[in-house]
Amino acid sequence: MPMNNSKKVAGLAGLASVLWLGLVGAVAASQRRLVFNPTIKREVQHPRSSGHRTRPVVLRARDGTKLSGWLMTPAVVGPRPAVIYFGGRSEEVSWVARDAGKLFPGMTVLAINYRGYGNSQGIPDEQLMIDDGCMLFDWLGERPHVDPRRIAVVGRSLGSGVAVQVTMQRPAHALVLITPYDSILAIAKRRFRTMPIEYVLRHRFESIKYAPSLLAPTYVLRAAVDDIVPHSHTDLLVAQLGSLHKDEIVPGSDHMNIPYLEATQTRIAEFLSEQFARPPVQPIAAATAQAIADAAVDAASTTSAAASQTDAATALSVAAASIVAQAPMPMPEPAPVGVGQQLPAPSPATPG
Repeated sequence: MPMNNSKKVAGLAGLASVLWLGLVGAVAASQRRLVFNPTIKREVQHPRSSGHRTRPVVLRARDGTKLSGWLMTPAVVGPRPAVIYFGGRSEEVSWVARDAGKLFPGMTVLAINYRGYGNSQGIPDEQLMIDDGCMLFDWLGERPHVDPRRIAVVGRSLGSGVAVQVTMQRPAHALVLITPYDSILAIAKRRFRTMPIEYVLRHRFESIKYAPSLLAPTYVLRAAVDDIVPHSHTDLLVAQLGSLHKDEIVPGSDHMNIPYLEATQTRIAEFLSEQFARPPVQPIAAATAQAIADAAVDAASTTSAAASQTDAATALSVAAASIVAQAPMPMPEPAPVGVGQQLPAPSPATPG
């Protein structure tokens, strides 16, 4: 009889192992669906900003993939500060065109759907999204109505990870992070506690690795109630940010409604207007910006697995600081039109 019981226990243990391995395999196979939730349908059927000229744009990524979205330009003569927006996991960005007048007054705005979202082609992928984000930043800076020294980056939820990595590689003037996290990997490990998720998750969005080396003044906005990105994950990121300007909770907000609330939009508009009124820093050369990113990645990879996050953050900061010290000093620039200021009428002889 004891022998029979031992066989039963061994059989159950074997079955449990098979089921566990099968579950791990299913997570590995479906991880793209766990991280991304592409939304095809437009949130706003006819997006148009009350404070901007709004036009749809289709841009080609470096691999030829077509990316679709909207470019909004204020009715003001001369180069203007600009904003590039990165949305959330399930977000289609047409609503940004509708709300741009309140969110980004007097600023040029670019909101492009990720690969596989809206009318954009392709399949979502972390590295491709970062590459696309850098391409969009460069494209926006080449517009004749944009001051390339004053481009801010805004990212919401999943997009906060895109925004952080783009800001690591490009000279953003300011950074806004809405419901940001330390890493998707950390959130996944919290959700799948019994699985070796670190061995199967490819799209990690590890913002905390890059946070200590970020140079742009950073504004963090949290939801009052957030069951998607718990505040503990935001706390870890905020503790490592290299240039934290402010960290605020928006009253009455949750993870889903926070970007649409007037309180959120007013805060973002005021922060960006304040930052754009300050003298811009001359852009760091592309090679230098890439060297900063490479130094951060190298420092993170050479930090032993047993090292604490504080030690890793210190290594990142030292590696980036040695390169960033070579960046040029700020150059004077007239202040942009801020919140509540009267926009001057465009000259009829000057094309918009």
